Amino acid sequence: MSQEDLIQLAHGGGGRLSRDLIASEILSRFGAGPLQGLPDAATLPASGKRVVFTTDSFVVQPLEFPGGNIGNLAVHGTVNDIAVCGGLPKWLSLSLIMEEGLPLSTLRRILDSVKVSAEECGVVIATGDTKVVAHGQCDGIYINTSCIGELLDGFDLGANRIVEGDMILVSGPLGDHGMAVMACRENINIENGPTSDTATVHRLVLAAQEVASKIHFMRDPTRGGIAAVLNEAVEGRNIGILLREQDIPFSAGARAVSEMLGIDLLHSASEGRVILIAAPDAAPAILKKWKALAEGQNAATIGTISGDHGRVVLHTVAGGRRLVDLPRGEMLPRIC
Repeated sequence: MSQEDLIQLAHGGGGRLSRDLIASEILSRFGAGPLQGLPDAATLPASGKRVVFTTDSFVVQPLEFPGGNIGNLAVHGTVNDIAVCGGLPKWLSLSLIMEEGLPLSTLRRILDSVKVSAEECGVVIATGDTKVVAHGQCDGIYINTSCIGELLDGFDLGANRIVEGDMILVSGPLGDHGMAVMACRENINIENGPTSDTATVHRLVLAAQEVASKIHFMRDPTRGGIAAVLNEAVEGRNIGILLREQDIPFSAGARAVSEMLGIDLLHSASEGRVILIAAPDAAPAILKKWKALAEGQNAATIGTISGDHGRVVLHTVAGGRRLVDLPRGEMLPRIC
């Protein structure tokens, strides 16, 4: 069989191959229901409150990295998918696939992180499962989580609501998680290097609820980074995006590692950030609310919705413009 007939690492990287695989193999079979539009979490009909449901799996290597471990990541990554759909996370499942020979001390650190992060997010570990596989059949531990939440009043989110003139906001520096994992994996030890931004974003969403009706789109920029999220938002539409490079927040540590590895930070994952697109008259109020929170102190407005049909364009600090495309290949595998 040719490479085109085989699953590649790049199919899990959040770039073009991921999108093509989901469109051709997943959405072609299951895309008529709640999966339509590929929200981070599905809104389900239920008596009383509208229910939001999501699931995720975590295979990050290494298991522990500056700023967190696979346990923090599993909780934050799943809870954040509920939050950016305008939901309040409530209940979390926790399923562990462990490799024979995993040190109990490592498992204990991971579970302690799960406990702390779940309490911080206000979610209850409601159910779970454990499995053990033979040595060599798993890289230490894999975690699967699912989360159920309740949709908050006022939010009506979707790429179809984005219109020309809308403003694009981010809640803090981008790409820190991807660079922290890559630096750890490649044994890049630099002073004040990148630290993972893994964290809950539900307080940021709650802070913006006052102007929920004017918020059109929210995502957490995980695999594929902000480039993947924004390209998805305008793909095939008669609107585009114009970003201002000078306004996009990046940490010094992430910049240093990205330059060493030749990785565009716009393609690097964050695990505790929100990308939000809102009406221009609502953006200042959201930014003010976010900056009042510890997790939003470095929030910024980074661009606008343009009429540039389906394209994401970056206005560089040098005064030029370049196209921001979907990431290609296996640039950042196994970072979540």
